[in-house]
Amino acid sequence: MHATGETQKDLAHGLRITQGQVSRKLTGRSLWALDDLDRLATHYGVPVPDLLCGPSHALTRLPRTRLAPVVGGTQTTIPA
Repeated sequence: MHATGETQKDLAHGLRITQGQVSRKLTGRSLWALDDLDRLATHYGVPVPDLLCGPSHALTRLPRTRLAPVVGGTQTTIPA
């Protein structure tokens, strides 16, 4: 979500679940089901096996069109 600039609400819409369900899954209070992984893979355009290799690997497989222009918020200009 951080790399794509999405919110929990955006992800919930893509997965066809509620924002509350996304929150519980992200915090570990609810488990991810196989159906969730299929929808997550489709949402991000990444094959399921790449998701299962971990977030760093999955990020390298993310289509460039899905990446946010600025990852992590704002950019700071440092004066010369």
